[in-house]
Amino acid sequence: MPKSASQAGSVVSFRQIQQRAALLRNIPLEAVLLAAGARQDRYDKAKWHTDNGVISVTGIKFMNWNEARGGGGAIDLAMHLNHMGFKAALQWLWTLFPGAPASQSPEPRSEPALRLPLKEAPTLSRVLYYLTGERRLNPCLLEPLLESGTLYADQHANAVFLLLGKGKKPVGAELRGTGPRPWRGMAPGSDKNAGFFSVGPGRSHTVILCESAIDAISCLALNPDTRCISTSGVRPNPPWLSRIIATGCHIYCGFDSDPAGQRAAQAMIALHPRIARRTPPAHDWNDAITSPL
Repeated sequence: MPKSASQAGSVVSFRQIQQRAALLRNIPLEAVLLAAGARQDRYDKAKWHTDNGVISVTGIKFMNWNEARGGGGAIDLAMHLNHMGFKAALQWLWTLFPGAPASQSPEPRSEPALRLPLKEAPTLSRVLYYLTGERRLNPCLLEPLLESGTLYADQHANAVFLLLGKGKKPVGAELRGTGPRPWRGMAPGSDKNAGFFSVGPGRSHTVILCESAIDAISCLALNPDTRCISTSGVRPNPPWLSRIIATGCHIYCGFDSDPAGQRAAQAMIALHPRIARRTPPAHDWNDAITSPL
């Protein structure tokens, strides 16, 4: 008897869950613990302090000595730490580590079409006032971005920072409002996993990863001759990161100095030991410019 369309869809969904689970199981347990807010013991590096008690890690196995319970793999650990079911644990891990591990790619999936805001020259003056006056960004750093079209203003006077993928093709955009109530967001259909906003010399031997486009530009102002890349949010393992690592350059995680940024930086370094930490001199890179110590 032939399968109905709904039955076929459920088979595909189940296959996708299996494929995603196969990727996520291989995430280092240390990265999962860091993402969940656990603290590594000062004296015993295999021991972690969590809200559920003390957990010991040996390879892919973990043991909670307070509850006399253990398991194996990142999914089991996420379920245990967050008191959630299998599917919820998958979603939690996938949000933090999309496409993990970095050496593999996520399964193909349909994405909404990218809808970039249209460029509006009359609102550019408001955007530039916000970026240079309120955010204190050097106009000399903005000029090359404006000339290349990587930065522009839309009809609502939002600053638009393009994310570029393979072949310098736009794959999304960070949006930053410049009105009385500044806000941030992404252009509809943006794929943060396929590309990124970048500023600075492309052939630099040093790369600093930042949480936003404005932070990346601010970071460049403080670290000349460095390529600064936005991860468009606190993301410890964007899929494109493995390509940056493969170039052999020196990579630093420059996420914010707040607890969320510190945890994400530790998770990134646990996944990619070649990456080092470079903490902004203030809460974030732009704060270091607007409110210098």
